[in-house]
Amino acid sequence: MKKILFSALAALALSATTAYAADKYIPSEEVKRSQKEFSADRFGIFIHWGIYSMFGQGEWYLNYGVKADEYAKAAKGFYPIDFNAEEWARAIKGSGAKYICFTSRHHDGFSMWDTKQSDYNIVKSTPFKRDIVKELSEACQKEDLKLHLYYSHIDWTRPDYPRGRTGLSTGRDSTYSDWDNYYKFMNAQLTELLTNYGPIRAIWFDGVWDHDQDTVPFDWQLGPQYEMIHRLQPACLVGNNHHITPFEGEDIQIFERDAPGENTAGLSGQEISRLPLETCQTMNGMWGYKVIDTNYKSTTELIRFLVKTAGLGANLLLNIGPQPNGELPATSLDRLKDMGEWLSVNGETIYGTEGSPFAEQSWGTATRNGDRLFLHVIKPGTTEIIIPSDLKVKKAETFASRTPVETKKSKDGTILRMDATPDVPDHIIEVTLKK
Repeated sequence: MKKILFSALAALALSATTAYAADKYIPSEEVKRSQKEFSADRFGIFIHWGIYSMFGQGEWYLNYGVKADEYAKAAKGFYPIDFNAEEWARAIKGSGAKYICFTSRHHDGFSMWDTKQSDYNIVKSTPFKRDIVKELSEACQKEDLKLHLYYSHIDWTRPDYPRGRTGLSTGRDSTYSDWDNYYKFMNAQLTELLTNYGPIRAIWFDGVWDHDQDTVPFDWQLGPQYEMIHRLQPACLVGNNHHITPFEGEDIQIFERDAPGENTAGLSGQEISRLPLETCQTMNGMWGYKVIDTNYKSTTELIRFLVKTAGLGANLLLNIGPQPNGELPATSLDRLKDMGEWLSVNGETIYGTEGSPFAEQSWGTATRNGDRLFLHVIKPGTTEIIIPSDLKVKKAETFASRTPVETKKSKDGTILRMDATPDVPDHIIEVTLKK
């Protein structure tokens, strides 16, 4: 995960789709059901964890001058004695999240499962010798959480990966690559993940942007790879964090660090598609564990961002970077608990809802479920809200106390008048619409 330069994006999109432009992708009924379920979930937890946690410098540490052979030595000391997949799953379930997206393999090339394609993995290269993906998959099934797997298209350590614009100082031979071999390697790993670890609801790709500055457009051969995923698990969704318009074969659209339609971080300038939407955001500043990164977003900020994304018809994938010992940081656990308490009361205004039927307003946003319109008022002191005239209001009341809210028709729609809203994370008014 890294800020990129948006150069040659048209060429990149063309090259990425070349292999399968002739056959238009038609989602299966299984995929359509998964898309519907995914959209109803609205909230998931992202987990960035690997041997990079041992350095306490974030998941991109290998990109900043470290040699791959020295970096790999950390695996010999990786023994996360406090890792407990069931504790993770219970804490995440308690947060109100409906799914987990876990980094099976990040850009450093280290695999967090017992892959047969490389010894550079959690079982063969560490004294821990436990299959993290397997344990997490079993824990998710026990807690009725859906499992998504992050998989990097980049590898900063393998000599056969054609070097892009990142990971240039790791010590690889810059004159050598073997894309065909690397492509086979990736597909063999993906086959393992989709064959041996139970139901995987989504594969979450990252890294296409590594070749966005190539003078000759790079062909990632995504089409056959996506087809393979859908063949191995027909209900598995494909998403790709490439920061551009979705390609054929993708089932969800991902936005990084911004809600759809915003681009404050410079990573989400793409148009919004008709696919189910997801925005990923960090709980603090980094994705992977960074020992000095204690700048956690407040519970209020997180609740309001969840509300904002839901109002835009998108899911929030909120990230945590576990500690080297395998524990989720204490502040992360506090935030999960707070989110869970809020969703236990207000979840029906988020889960299973559609985005707002009107643009975000100065007072906040809205979500909708049938004839129920939920106004999420996040601006303290709001005393008046106008519902557009195309929405016919039957009645309005506060969601928490069921106190009636005064309504009055006007030429612009229906005016809701109320006492000044309190300074809370989200003051919710439920409006019943005429059918």
